[in-house]
Amino acid sequence: MSLAEFALIDRIRARSKGRDDVVLGIGDDAALLQPLAGHWLAVTADTLNSGVHFPPETLPADIGWKTLAVNLSDLAAMGATPSWGTLALSLPEASAAWIDAFADGFFALADAHDWRLIGGDTTRGPLSLSVTAFGQVPHGQALRRDGAQVGDDIWVSGTLGDAAGALQLWQRGEMDVTCGAGDADREYLRQRLLRPTPRVDLGMALRGVATAAVDVSDGLLADLGHIARRSGVSAMLAEENVPVSRELRSVRGSADALLHAVEGGDDYELCFTSNPSMRAHIQSLSNRTGLRLSRIGYIRKGEGVHCGGKDLQGGYQHFT
Repeated sequence: MSLAEFALIDRIRARSKGRDDVVLGIGDDAALLQPLAGHWLAVTADTLNSGVHFPPETLPADIGWKTLAVNLSDLAAMGATPSWGTLALSLPEASAAWIDAFADGFFALADAHDWRLIGGDTTRGPLSLSVTAFGQVPHGQALRRDGAQVGDDIWVSGTLGDAAGALQLWQRGEMDVTCGAGDADREYLRQRLLRPTPRVDLGMALRGVATAAVDVSDGLLADLGHIARRSGVSAMLAEENVPVSRELRSVRGSADALLHAVEGGDDYELCFTSNPSMRAHIQSLSNRTGLRLSRIGYIRKGEGVHCGGKDLQGGYQHFT
């Protein structure tokens, strides 16, 4: 069944829950919000295009999840608490079944983080999805890219390279993203590509702990490079400390796994810097949350990202 525009909007609005700080939500020319006193608003926007950010045949529920996940990951990197946002949909056809499945994935993640959809736009066109997400962070406590100091440790959450490994398997025709993989290791990688976990709780826990932070969306080298450039410092990586999952090593081999980990994107883990005096606190945080946090290098004078005397460059860039 194909939907007219307003029926499509009504279908999405029916899935969105309310919040006390949403004065006026979906249905008017603009939403009205009441931010918390003593907080800054953190605002981010991401667009996902079919064939660029996900395989064209990706199931709509997985597209829905990832559409929001990449934005919540940006808020996590700022140490912000997710609050609200808008969704702009460009669809070749407004299928009721597609919209309902998309909403299943989108609102499963939204509800898990008490994030509320407050408006947006719909139009006919190539499949493209854009979210503008708002979060809130207490004054002076936002995590930024420009605060790394000489002598700081470099840390990263989780494991890296899993999504890139899955993407390469798909590109080679060795993975079907529309159904479960034939073995547990490949299925783990498939889920890491299709349903990344935004590290929202970690981001909030790093307020007052991290000196700088970024989410790993374009690859470790590229995103750590943002911190180095914005902070006016150099990053020194210990390649052997970069966390790689057992599943990725099993499927791709150790050499390819490490290459995916340093150059591949789409993991949406957090990379952050902190003073060495915070090591015990960060380890305690890891133990308490069950989330792996790995110290992978340090900050020194200079510029760029280095490993073993090599000046490293890599990561995904649009238009290149």
